[in-house]
Amino acid sequence: MRGSALLEDLSRFAGSSGFEVRPADGAYLSDATLHWLGEGTAEAVVLPSSVEQVAAAMVWCYEHGVPLTPRGGGTGYSGGAVPDGGVVLALERMRAVRSLVPLSWRAEVEAGLPTAEVQRLARENGLYFPPDPGAAEQSQIGGNVATNAGGPHAFKYGATGAWVTGVEAVVPPGRVVRFGGALRKDVAGYDLRSLLIGSEGTLGVITAVTLRFVPPPERRFPLVGFYPDEAAGGLAVQSCLASGAIPSALEFLDREAVEIVRRAFPVELPAEPCFAVIAEADGSEAAALEGRGALEEALAEGALRVVGPTEPAAIEELWRWRDGVGLAADAALGAKAGEDVGVPVERLAEAVAGTREIGRRHGLATCCWGHAGDGNLHSTFLFGPTEEGALARVAAANEDLFGLAVELGGTVSGEHGLGTAKAGQLSRQWSPDAVALHRAVKGMFDPEGLLNPGKKLP
Repeated sequence: MRGSALLEDLSRFAGSSGFEVRPADGAYLSDATLHWLGEGTAEAVVLPSSVEQVAAAMVWCYEHGVPLTPRGGGTGYSGGAVPDGGVVLALERMRAVRSLVPLSWRAEVEAGLPTAEVQRLARENGLYFPPDPGAAEQSQIGGNVATNAGGPHAFKYGATGAWVTGVEAVVPPGRVVRFGGALRKDVAGYDLRSLLIGSEGTLGVITAVTLRFVPPPERRFPLVGFYPDEAAGGLAVQSCLASGAIPSALEFLDREAVEIVRRAFPVELPAEPCFAVIAEADGSEAAALEGRGALEEALAEGALRVVGPTEPAAIEELWRWRDGVGLAADAALGAKAGEDVGVPVERLAEAVAGTREIGRRHGLATCCWGHAGDGNLHSTFLFGPTEEGALARVAAANEDLFGLAVELGGTVSGEHGLGTAKAGQLSRQWSPDAVALHRAVKGMFDPEGLLNPGKKLP
């Protein structure tokens, strides 16, 4: 069933099931990959307000053989929410806080609650939710769980999945299941909760999650070291790891990324092009100061300069500068294609230099930044949105980049997921037997292959 017939039949069904149906439009057909992947296609958008409505929509799709693409805030960088026909299931109306138990450091929230609201919920109750992926005001917690989103503070605290103790999901052909919950320890069955985390909506539609919080650190002290090149910066990252301190964040910007955001840096930068390493210590006042001292010593060797704000307002200003790199890269030439390869941390400098060489080979400007402590690079190719032949060169450059990551002992995706942007790339780093197990898991959950088809596996 396609086109107007699908929309008409689904709308009649929705009238008795309580969810809204709209014709598909551009707002639901793309994510942050729009500049290089473009829009997908769909016949309808479904907007449920409850888990029962999600289940009803899935039942209809499976009865009619219609593909179903779950969607959070549409901030992903892998095309994971870009549909290929059928129905888009947008979870933006499912924003309820189902429970909050501050004294036990936990809450259960629905999938459509924006990440920033989860962070505020914890903060207003004297607690801390560490995951800090970008676009927190737009991204939704369900999407962050479905992609196991990371962020700067994942180095110490872990990605989003580390904070999920329970998952409610709708799995084909429309069954509501729950894995885990308020318990902090539970080894009674297979870890299906972790299987849903990072599954990119290919195994089930996450509708609610139980999250754990922690008390916030008393203080945090970031430092920024500037170095003449990625080789010196890479050594500084390893020195931080060897310092004995456990950084709450360990970030980097290559020389090209620093130049893009140079004018916005809160204090004066070295005049020459430089590679930046951001290391932050947190904890109690005493522990944070001790960690700051160890990290400052580690960063000093080979540095052109090391700076470190201590006042809360200046610290926030520094992190706003770091958070703005992606938007500044977007504006540099008008468009960007950003990937998120990961390599062993000792090979970070090679990956940065390799990205630059791949860009040179394909006639594309480049910049890299990301999560140095995790070896996770946002290797980015810059181009003009109307530049002739740019998309073909970007596609070829990305293929070379994925090959480079695997050659260095890494992964084609450190935190964004595969989506459509990296469809088929899993075979680069996994053996045929491992990929076959991956397909078997997909087939067990979704034997008809209708749930977010083409993602994770081609």
